[in-house]
Amino acid sequence: MQLRNSSSRYGLVSIVIHWGVALVVFGLFGLGLWMVGLDYYSAWRQDAPDLHKSIGLVLLGVMLLRVLWRFISPPPPALPSYSKLTRVGATFGHALLYVGLFAVMVAGYLISTADGVGIPVFGLFDVPALVSNLPDQADIAGEVHLYLAWGLVIFAGLHGLAALKHHFIDRDATLKRMLGRKA
Repeated sequence: MQLRNSSSRYGLVSIVIHWGVALVVFGLFGLGLWMVGLDYYSAWRQDAPDLHKSIGLVLLGVMLLRVLWRFISPPPPALPSYSKLTRVGATFGHALLYVGLFAVMVAGYLISTADGVGIPVFGLFDVPALVSNLPDQADIAGEVHLYLAWGLVIFAGLHGLAALKHHFIDRDATLKRMLGRKA
């Protein structure tokens, strides 16, 4: 399999990033739901948020690389069988996924830096607190983060269902291309 995207399919780099980001997003969502329910005496009360933040910041780096990769290796064009509405919907949907993902990560960053302290990433380095001490920063960013996370996961689920619709109902190559197979 080629590393770069071609006119008929996605390359290995795009495929690994796509499916990796999907797994991490759903994993972080599950971790986030679990960790907010931990009580004060839980052994994971400190470790779960630290893990969530570290993975989220690594994901931010991967997403920045993903955007760069789209310029280096553009995705395959839409299939000729797509209607105009499908093309517009796919473009809008992908843009919404990207914007939503970056927005949820920025909101998470604002929660974590509200007190002016940087965020340690797996104990290797700290991401500095560039924005802090805004009025009610942690509370507002927390609400935004929660609703964006739910919206992102729901929309990603719809994205997956759309791919399955293309595969099983339309019987086109949409899903196959993201699995590295020719259209």
